[in-house]
Amino acid sequence: MNQELINHLIELRKRVILILFGFIIIFLSLFHFANQIYASLSKPLFSYLPLGTKLIATDITSPFFVPLKLTAIVAFVIALPNTIYQTWQFIAPGLYKRERRLLAGVVIFGLILFFLGIIFCYFIVLPTLFNFISRIKASDIEMFTDISKYLDLVLNLFLVFGISFQLPILIFLLINFNVITHHKLSSLRKYVLVGVFILAAIITPPDVLSQTLLAIPLYILYEIGMFAGKIFSRSYTLI
Repeated sequence: MNQELINHLIELRKRVILILFGFIIIFLSLFHFANQIYASLSKPLFSYLPLGTKLIATDITSPFFVPLKLTAIVAFVIALPNTIYQTWQFIAPGLYKRERRLLAGVVIFGLILFFLGIIFCYFIVLPTLFNFISRIKASDIEMFTDISKYLDLVLNLFLVFGISFQLPILIFLLINFNVITHHKLSSLRKYVLVGVFILAAIITPPDVLSQTLLAIPLYILYEIGMFAGKIFSRSYTLI
């Protein structure tokens, strides 16, 4: 028993080292392009700012640490396939075949949905949000945005939309494990529609536009989750 535990710990140490090594390699490769990465992130905002407007830094260390923070996050995201692979290599031997199939499907589609949420936020939500703000602001107000606060806003929205896009996975798992039936979920449609708007109002910035841009995709994802649960749950069932 002790030898088996030691072997597991050695294997865990190996996988953690490989995960860290993959992250460090990617981070060092991106380090030189930190400012360019931040410039790409700020494009949705600059499209709706007056020509010649620049972002500001209210902290003397922000021009260095803010792009560095963003680069580390980008490196982490790019390294996710390696991180997931190393984690899979550690846990897969202890799973049954059906469990591996289910977990692999959930992880792969969950990752795809997470990136789709970020892409949707970057190309649809951010431009729409900044366009809305630039139009309703008073004409005598100039928009000067701190680079740190802008990064925090965008990352929070990315996280919100990335996690929210996991809804089909959640619905699929609830149906798969018989926590709730497809028929019951169908009967809850009108309550879900109200609920997603309430949830969007809580987790998004306090404006109707961003709340709507989250609530509508959430409801569509709810319908997709029900469809996936009805069609595929029998193929992946564990019980």
